Amino acid sequence: MERTYIKDVKTNAGKTVSLSGFAQTIRKQGGIAFLILRDITGTVQTLVLKSNAVAFQAVQDLSIESVVTITGLSKENTQAPNGIEVLIDTLEILSQAEPELPIPVDEKGESETNLDTRLDWRYLDLRKERNTLVFKVWSLMDKVFTDYLSEKGFIQIHSPKLMAAASESGAELFEVKYFDRKAYLAQSPQFYKQMAMAAGFEKVFEIGPVFRADPSFTSRHNTEFTGYDLELSFIKDHHDVMDVEESTIVEIITQIKKVYGDQIKSVFKRDLPIPSSRFPRIPFAEAKEILKGMGIKNEKPADLSPEEEKGIGEYAKEKFGSEFVFIVDYPFKGRAFYSMKYDNSDLSKTFDLLWNGLEITSGAQREHRYENLKQNIKEKGVDEESVRDYVNYFRYGCPPHGGLGAGPSRMIMKMLGLDNIREATYIYRGVKRLTP
Repeated sequence: MERTYIKDVKTNAGKTVSLSGFAQTIRKQGGIAFLILRDITGTVQTLVLKSNAVAFQAVQDLSIESVVTITGLSKENTQAPNGIEVLIDTLEILSQAEPELPIPVDEKGESETNLDTRLDWRYLDLRKERNTLVFKVWSLMDKVFTDYLSEKGFIQIHSPKLMAAASESGAELFEVKYFDRKAYLAQSPQFYKQMAMAAGFEKVFEIGPVFRADPSFTSRHNTEFTGYDLELSFIKDHHDVMDVEESTIVEIITQIKKVYGDQIKSVFKRDLPIPSSRFPRIPFAEAKEILKGMGIKNEKPADLSPEEEKGIGEYAKEKFGSEFVFIVDYPFKGRAFYSMKYDNSDLSKTFDLLWNGLEITSGAQREHRYENLKQNIKEKGVDEESVRDYVNYFRYGCPPHGGLGAGPSRMIMKMLGLDNIREATYIYRGVKRLTP
């Protein structure tokens, strides 16, 4: 008999259905036993009567989280969850779970288990509805990101993750043995996105792994994560890049709310707002003055501290009614050597995007002029030989261009109101975690 998913049980009321999934809850009440069955689409109440001796005994022997297939009559019952239940005819145990679970899978038990223990048993932790929903949302976010940019003429690329030199700061590199020499895991596809601009691709994007040897233990950092990257040519300045990101994010949120808005509201208590106006854009120097007026200490003269990001996020929400705010025109001394400087200025054509007080994106107009780029390299004290191949991209003509790198795990955090990036990551990697 063909399998029916639990989401379709109600539309099959009055029919015999075959369901497969996990035994989430088992309740035995004399001559009747209830089994809450869960599959990827939801849960349903099933029951078996004592008069069905074989199936009734099977439920008596069953442990929670065992995997089963049942057949039975789907029938409406106003007393049952969602107004539907299935009267079991047959029950087959496909995989019997050990009786004592190392962590509770029931959502109610989550608060009793610390996050580190849950990550030790991540495959069990992921069985929970809220965690499954995280990755359903992320899957749709990837699709919208890909489809939207593709419709705008962007070409998808897949850049190498083994590199001969750093793309950003050498202090955050993972070194690996590469035959007879050293190589490094890529911190970003930055150099290769810009190579695509020199190649005349004009607009590219990538979804891929990023590696950062950053010894941070915060709720917002990990050492391996997925990155969203894009780059586009023939821009006037970095605001053109911001325009593209803004429209992409609005499209992502619109489609996610359309498909999962009700579930997000039910599970995460978050009524996801769709931005209805342009994201505010605040110059870095002005942001520092605003933060000073809020009594928040200036700990980083060329950047924003986490406390400052949170403060300016609160300011943007109160002042503009926006969960998003671009901070633009950072001091060049705090940005990468490939960022474009304003003429006769110590400021750069750069930006960060904050979502509810957390940086989710960093971007810029890049320096495409060969001589200016060499001057930037000299000013930053970068070993020119280590970036020789990169600099060559600009020797034979390269259009003005810019781009960004975004962290989808941080986007998921803010979209769903999660407290820790570990919960927005399928398998977390951090300084002290290399398993499972």
